[in-house]
Amino acid sequence: MPDEPEARPWWRNPVVVLGVAYLAGAIPFSNLMATRRRGVDLRSVGSGTVSGTSLYEVAGFGALAIAGICDIAKGAVGPALAGRERPALQAAACGAAVAGHNWSPFLGGAGGRGISPAIGALGAAAPVGSAILLGGMTVGRLGGETAIGSLAADAVLVPLLARTDGRRGVMAAASVVTAMLAKRLAGNAPVPAKARARTYLNRLVFDRDSARKEVEAG
Repeated sequence: MPDEPEARPWWRNPVVVLGVAYLAGAIPFSNLMATRRRGVDLRSVGSGTVSGTSLYEVAGFGALAIAGICDIAKGAVGPALAGRERPALQAAACGAAVAGHNWSPFLGGAGGRGISPAIGALGAAAPVGSAILLGGMTVGRLGGETAIGSLAADAVLVPLLARTDGRRGVMAAASVVTAMLAKRLAGNAPVPAKARARTYLNRLVFDRDSARKEVEAG
């Protein structure tokens, strides 16, 4: 009889993997850094988004760099734990990490937009995707519209990873893009009943409720 496959340790059980991915993603490094450096809760600043952009405005580049590295690293924890031999679980862990960041239980359901943890998650699952997201965010920031640059990267992520990583890439890309777009559309405030369609369009394209740029919500 052929040898039976070796049982995986408990910490690689799918439930554990997804739980770890979500909780690691939920650690609000940007808010922790803003609180430590300036005594500021990012939920009370500008758009209320707990993001790198808000942290930079409050505490500067040094704090942004440290928190950014931590946010990228936390996104890779769950997907790395899942392993490349389980692409469906790894893709789910990618989405769980981004969802934890976007709707953190440590912030009462608030959070960021998921770009940094998505870069880390894809670094473990489909590294080309990390470069695409980072490139979109960088070009957008240089052009003064991080949200549009990130949206462009989201739009090409699935087809490009389908070419480079096949089914694994498609699943991982779809998982993180779904969580990121859902957070953009959810926004930080209720949608006005009289301008519902326009508000959702502005959130999708500009990541804010108005086309006029008041506060960058990256």
